[in-house]
Amino acid sequence: MNILSLILFFTYLTLVASMETCLDSVCQIKEPIIRFPFQIEGKQEKTCGYPGFKVSCSEKGQTLLKLPNSRELSIQRINYAAQQLWVNDPNNCIPKRLLSLNLSGSPFDAVYYQEFTFFNCSLNLEYLMYRYKPIACLSDASKYAVFATPSQSVFAHLSSICDLVDTVKVPVQSPLSEHVLSSDLADDLRLSWDSPPCGRCESHGDRCGFENNNTFELHCSKVPSKGFSRSASYALAICIGTPVFLCFIAVVSCICSRYGIGTHGWASANGSVPDFEPLIGPERTNISGLDGPTIESYPKIVIGESRCLPKPDDKTCPICLSEYIPKETVKTIPECGHCFHSQCIDEWLPLNASCPICRTSPPKLP
Repeated sequence: MNILSLILFFTYLTLVASMETCLDSVCQIKEPIIRFPFQIEGKQEKTCGYPGFKVSCSEKGQTLLKLPNSRELSIQRINYAAQQLWVNDPNNCIPKRLLSLNLSGSPFDAVYYQEFTFFNCSLNLEYLMYRYKPIACLSDASKYAVFATPSQSVFAHLSSICDLVDTVKVPVQSPLSEHVLSSDLADDLRLSWDSPPCGRCESHGDRCGFENNNTFELHCSKVPSKGFSRSASYALAICIGTPVFLCFIAVVSCICSRYGIGTHGWASANGSVPDFEPLIGPERTNISGLDGPTIESYPKIVIGESRCLPKPDDKTCPICLSEYIPKETVKTIPECGHCFHSQCIDEWLPLNASCPICRTSPPKLP
């Protein structure tokens, strides 16, 4: 392969690589997908994220959210359309973090706050641990136990026999009933953000981001990256770029052969260009899936507080393996009735024209 061939080939590779500058990324498999407004430090360019939404990857592969006035939290899940995320403690003791959690200075706030009072009890441990739920990571079963309660009646009871530690507002997933005596507070914390306002764009399956690096104005993109994963974007880049690249080579070859431009080994006696022949084969990658109108025609369901779906066993999305939560939007494939997160199935169907569970092939709209 001669020098000009190498230059053209690497120019093409650079063009393809530039098309995925701000594509979705992850810290490792099964970790949340990160895209605008979030940005993984060291993996994605700064312009791929919004100020205050910087995340990092731990040595264990956890996705860590950086907060200005508090220690890092591990991101468990992100709902870009609802502009909400679920976080926990990287060291698996979120109640300890709650005692010093400070969201001020960050773009995040709680969806629901509920006030909990922490008590440290060393007397009547057997009775108290039988009646209330202790916080395991803060307790020593043989010496003392720590409890957290939202109940006024339990507060009055424990105040007389235990030491009060602190009263804090907890960003709960949903407010607990008044009948709940105590909680170990091990569930994920539910946070939300108001700015940047990209939820409407994401809810339509589009992608939000900066229009350019100079103005930093937000733009909702409807380019082919809609609903496509990183692998799909590469496939599209190859499908579009390969024929363009081959045409460019053919034009350059004709010009060089006509005017006798080249180096030793560039052209043969009859003016052909053999060095280009093995560079890229004539085959192109095809993406076989359903079209946008067909996918958009599938019925959508907004999950209620009871989290009931047409099929009683539907509790988690088979694609991302995350549990359904209230106010999320799921989409149903009419032919088989299976449900998925709307965003997940919108990424699947453009690449695979079949149900991920039963492999039923839905017909396209006429």
